[in-house]
Order: sequence, then C-alpha cells, then structure tokens
Amino acid sequence: MRMATGIGVAVALLYALYSLAASDFNGRADVDAYINQISQQQGFNREELAKLFKEAERKQNILDAIARPAEKTKPWSEYRDVFLTDSRIAEGVEFWRENAATLAKAEQEYSVPPEIVVAIIGVETRYGRNVGTYRVLDALATLAFDYPPRSDFFRAELTEFLLLAREEGMDPRSLMGSYAGAMGYGQFIPSSFRNYAVDFDGDGKRNIWTNPKDAIGSVANYFRKHGWTADGHIVEPASITTTQADAVSNESLNLLYTVGQLRALGVTVNGVPDAAEAGLYRMDGSTGLEYWVGLHNFYVITRYNHSSMYALAVHQLGQAIAGRASEVAVAEPVAETVAQ
Repeated sequence: MRMATGIGVAVALLYALYSLAASDFNGRADVDAYINQISQQQGFNREELAKLFKEAERKQNILDAIARPAEKTKPWSEYRDVFLTDSRIAEGVEFWRENAATLAKAEQEYSVPPEIVVAIIGVETRYGRNVGTYRVLDALATLAFDYPPRSDFFRAELTEFLLLAREEGMDPRSLMGSYAGAMGYGQFIPSSFRNYAVDFDGDGKRNIWTNPKDAIGSVANYFRKHGWTADGHIVEPASITTTQADAVSNESLNLLYTVGQLRALGVTVNGVPDAAEAGLYRMDGSTGLEYWVGLHNFYVITRYNHSSMYALAVHQLGQAIAGRASEVAVAEPVAETVAQ
C-alpha cells in the first residue's frame, strides 16, 4: 500500500509539473493581447487560440541558446571542413540518386541545377537527417514573448506559422523544427514556407517535413523567386595586385561593383564579362588568403543565409557532389516517379 501510495503521489507530482509547464503562456497579458489581435485581424477563433497557447511550453534551453554569445567566427578553412566532408558528399550523391527525377523536374521548371538544391539540403539538415527536435509552436511562442531583442520578428513568424497550419490543415502542435522555428529538409521559417513552399508531387499538400519531393521543389522555387539565373556564373577564384583591391573585399553581400571595376582596382579573374555585377570576398584559407569574385547567383545563395562563407560552402559542396555523381552516373533514370 505504501508503494502504491508513493507511486500515486509521484504521478500526481509529475502531472502537476506537466500542467505547470504546459500553461506557461496561459493568462499572460501580453499573450492575451496577441490572441485578441490576431483573432480580429486573421479571423481565428479566440477560444481555440487561448486553448492552444495554454498547451504551448516555454523552453528555457531555447532562450539560453539564442542569447548565448556567438562563438568566435570560424575561418573559412575550418568552416569549409564542416561541410566538405567525404560522408556529406557521399550522402549527397545518394540523395541525388534517390531523387533524380524530382531534381531534374525542378531544374526544368525553376532553372536551378540539382547540385545546388542538394547542397542546400545537405548543409541545412544533412539531407533530412537533422530537421529539428522542438515543437515549432513552443519555439516561436518562447521567442515571441520571452526574447525581447527580436520579439517583433518572432511574433510575426508565429502569426505566419498559425496561418500556414490553418491553410495546410495541420495541427500546429504536431509540427517540429529547430529552436528558432525553422522547418523541414530546407529549414524554412514560416514566412518562407507560405511564400515559397510548393506541392511538387501534386498530392494537394506542401509537406517539407517528410516529403523530399516537396522539399526539393520548394528550395528550387525559393531560388527562382530570389532571381536565380540559368547558366549564370556563381563565384570564381581571383587574385589581387593592389591594396586598393583588398580594401574593397568583404564590403557587403550586395554586389557593389562590376567585374570591370574590380579589374581596374587590381583584381584578376578569368572567364567573367566586365559588365557582370560582382563583389570581392576574402577568405582565410588553409594555406593563406583566398580571394573570390561572387556574381549574381552567389548573391542569390546569400538570400538563403546571409553569409559569404555559407554561399561558398554551398557552391563547393554542390560541385563536389556533382563531380562524384558523374562518376556513378547518378543522373541516369532511376525507379522514381514524379507527378506531372
């Protein structure tokens, strides 16, 4: 009897702790004001929203992670080594092989080459292996109401998330993502999902969480909508002959010069017309400084993640995957069908 009583008390305590955790946002004035606002503006049922936020959980580990001072930025040589590994390249070739027909269809419709789509998914989630372990509802509610530095941004994304769940007929309690609310193979934030996610296999759903076809189409559509140009240069290695050239490196992710202007400043780059818009980027390589001329499609990659090192890593990973894929004839027809 004592054991049974002890178990009963333990269960009651656990239930009480769960109830406390599950009502972190219940009755808060700021949360109630938000519920009232979006109920009026977006036509949500207020009682249903109140119930939803009563079930949302505040995650202290999310606040700890986002508030933690950023580690010292890795030099390019170390950053590159995180992504340009033999295993990630091999897994990229396998992902390409398994989804060759979908990638070919995406290239035909959006003019984005398979290696770029595969590399993005490889960098973001290792081809869907690491898509996040947090409920998106918990992550966005935590950051929207308890992270003042970016509360406006995360409240806007929380609204986008609730809208996408309603539009897609999904239970917002069930969707998983990163600690910052990014979702699926390509780690789309909710606003990106609503603007760029596509139903690429024609099943009536935009499922970037478990459907690689929709994920591939969505990433390709994101690039197309951000101005990707077919057969355009991405980035080229360069050298410099003047300190004036070095002074304009890493000025901005925006393309502030033409290739001709960079050449006039002392930049040597081959195979690119003088009229092309460009930026010069300096990287700390393993054997010294590297200089790269980024062109229009390089800038497009930085729209996915605002980092020149990210864009260069995606490009180089894509090139490595394409090179390995050609060795195993991955582009040959495989047993995969895509809705037309």
